[in-house]
Amino acid sequence: MTAIVELEAVADARAEAAQAARAARSGVFARLARRPAAAFGLAVIVLFVALAIAAPLVAPYDPIATSFSAVRKAPSAAHWFGTDEIGRDVLSRVIFGARASLAAGVVSVLISLSIGVPIGLFAGYAGGTIDMLISRVTDALLACPFLILAIALAAFLGPNLVNAMIAIGISATPVFVRLARGTTLAVKAEEFVLAARAIGNAPWRVAFRHVLPNIVPPLLVQATLAIAAAIIAEASLSFLGLGEQPPQPSWGSMLNTAKNYIDNAPWMALWPGLSIFLLVLSFNLVGDGLRDALDPRHA
Repeated sequence: MTAIVELEAVADARAEAAQAARAARSGVFARLARRPAAAFGLAVIVLFVALAIAAPLVAPYDPIATSFSAVRKAPSAAHWFGTDEIGRDVLSRVIFGARASLAAGVVSVLISLSIGVPIGLFAGYAGGTIDMLISRVTDALLACPFLILAIALAAFLGPNLVNAMIAIGISATPVFVRLARGTTLAVKAEEFVLAARAIGNAPWRVAFRHVLPNIVPPLLVQATLAIAAAIIAEASLSFLGLGEQPPQPSWGSMLNTAKNYIDNAPWMALWPGLSIFLLVLSFNLVGDGLRDALDPRHA
């Protein structure tokens, strides 16, 4: 009978915890929705994601099809964003170029998270000499500018989009190592973590079951902001010829070509540049909104 009562108590506790978690998530979404800037950024991101997914359906032309009878044509009813130096439709290339930018942003940050979070969690929880060594290596990497390191790695790996994503992901990893380590140091001193250790939980269980879930919010905010930085980095690498290779469309490579025709065909630079600006701004707005929404002091 006592065992049944204990099981019911455990089940009730778990149900209450799940209900509290759902309430917390709904509260975060409600606070985020009350911020017009964050809502605008989220809408723009959703629009770009939808365009990237449905690019073959919504793009009016083949993005790599040339037409020498329509070279550098100004925006018109036939070509809403105009055409480029060999007659390709700029609107179609902008739509398909969103795939490269979004893929680079998301995949690069996933690489950074998968490497940086475990290392930072391990350093913060283990402490001592291990923490010191990892922190010194991280500081050394952070001393090198992010974009310079990404360019060097991309040049070493070779010019293509996959290598560019790897280079960006590795270059952004030290930021996540430092953030994960710092938040782990703060969380592991909390009473619920000390209680979990006192009742005999293994260190790995305490780290992954009790510490990791409580360092997710700041990591989520940083990931959102890092996607924006990764999009700029991918555009920079493509501009330098180290990212997506022609004739495949990329906003950075489009800007690289457009710089030669800025006086005669400014629309070639306007639309990819505006797309980069809107997408990066939107991720930054969503990141700022998430930071405020996840902070109870801003409720």
